[in-house]
Order: sequence, then C-alpha cells, then structure tokens
Amino acid sequence: MIVAKNIHKFYGDLEVLKGVNLTINKGEIVAIVGPSGAGKTTLLQILGTLDKPTDNTIEELLINNHNLLELKDKSLSKFRNQHIGFIFQFHQLLPEFTALENVCIPALIGNTSKREAETKAKELLDFLGLSDRINHKPNELSGGEQQRVAVARALINNPDVIFADEPSGNLDSSSAKKLHELFFTLRDKFNQTFIIVTHNQELANMADRKLEMKDGKIIN
Repeated sequence: MIVAKNIHKFYGDLEVLKGVNLTINKGEIVAIVGPSGAGKTTLLQILGTLDKPTDNTIEELLINNHNLLELKDKSLSKFRNQHIGFIFQFHQLLPEFTALENVCIPALIGNTSKREAETKAKELLDFLGLSDRINHKPNELSGGEQQRVAVARALINNPDVIFADEPSGNLDSSSAKKLHELFFTLRDKFNQTFIIVTHNQELANMADRKLEMKDGKIIN
C-alpha cells in the first residue's frame, strides 16, 4: 500500500528526517509516536504529499504502486484529491460554510457534480451521526461535531489512505474516545488505511502497529 525508502528532509543545515524507511499494508491502522521534534509531522506531510523530501539522496515513495516523487505538481494534486484524505488537530473547516458545504469541497474540486457531492456528503454525515447538523456552520457545532465533519470531508472522495495529525488533540476525553473508535469502524467498513500521528497513548495502543520516532528516525 505505502512504501517509503530512505526519506530525508533538511531545513537548511537541520536534518529533520534521517533516512526513514517504512512499509504500510492496506487496511492497516498505524500510529506514529515520539517526542515533539522527532519528525513525526514532517514525515506525515511527506507521505501525504503536502511536502517533498530533500532530493539529494536516493528515495522512493509509493502509494498503490504510484511513484509520487515522479509526479509533476498538477498530477500530484489530482492524485492527492482522489486517493488521500487528511484530518488535522484543528479541524480546518471554513467558517462561512455549513457542515454539508465543507464536506462537499474536496468532491467539487475533483469535478464531482454538486448533486452527487451533496448526496454522498449527506450519507457520510448521517453515518457519523450528524444528519441533523448538516446546515450548521462550524461555530454552531461542538468540538467533537466539528472533528466528525472534518472526518466526513476526508472521506468524501473514497480515499485509499487517511493521514491524521493529532486528530483528537483538541478534544475532551469523551469526544476523543468516540473519535478513536470511529477510525476502527471506518476501517472495518471501508477497508481504508490510517496513519495517525498522536501523543495519545490510548489511541496508539489501539492501533494495529505503533511506530516510534526519535531524532528523525523510526527506532522500532
């Protein structure tokens, strides 16, 4: 599903990733843990094509046998829209749009018709227990509801893999627990792959596999 080989990342003279290698199978939920500054978010952004590795070393990054390092920016953006979903610590919903409209955005960017996008978005919001909140704007939703809207947005294009960066870091313990359980429900229902950067040990211990990072390397 995902293969990364010898991934390096420099910011000036600072080497943030020091030759990371990993393989992740389809349908796997993998937690990436480690102290702040270990390179977890940088790795997640590179795996999710939001950033690029430093290109002065031999590297490989494959998702579903597509070598993402060979794609030009336009093709990479199209691949990201069609195959990858993102969930962030802060939901990143657009405040001027309703829950339904926020969820539809990736589908509309991918040239799905408005009618089809809204139908799929309503199905997802209903599945996530938000059918009575579709016309509410983010400031009218609780933190847990906002994050579930963000999950629906990540799912709208049926992505192969979902990258989550501290997805429950801004939630109370009850909402965080429900979100964690939701990831496993989604994996079982849609067979999607989840890669989750987290400091939450409960979530990390629930994962199929836990990878620990330290000083820019995976150490286990």
